[in-house]
Amino acid sequence: MVSLSDFQRIGVGLVGFGLFFIFFGTLLYFDTVLLAFGNILFLSGLVFIIGFRRTFTFFFQRPKLKGTSFFLGGVLIVLMRWPLLGMLLEGYGFIILFRSFFPVAFGFLGALVNIPVLSKLLQKVGDSSSMV
Repeated sequence: MVSLSDFQRIGVGLVGFGLFFIFFGTLLYFDTVLLAFGNILFLSGLVFIIGFRRTFTFFFQRPKLKGTSFFLGGVLIVLMRWPLLGMLLEGYGFIILFRSFFPVAFGFLGALVNIPVLSKLLQKVGDSSSMV
């Protein structure tokens, strides 16, 4: 188990609440206030988890400047109350920023199949397909 400092635990909570508010704001037809609050919580949680300097160096690396500009531009546009356009820009920037992380995440999700309880559950779900 990875040990987290108190600041990192607070950061995980902030990121979790930020993702919840972004998801909930999207479900409520792109509610501007919820999306803006979620963006602020997500970014502040990221700073708490990895630190200000590492967050700054992550976002402002030369190969990631395009993704950073789209992501932060989308956050700014959501804050200016244009939620649909802002979320589209944020999504595009997020994909560009975290492009190198996706194979790691998918590999982790693929490793979840090796857990006995989950593999039995997935087999049951796969076998229960009916022709109705």
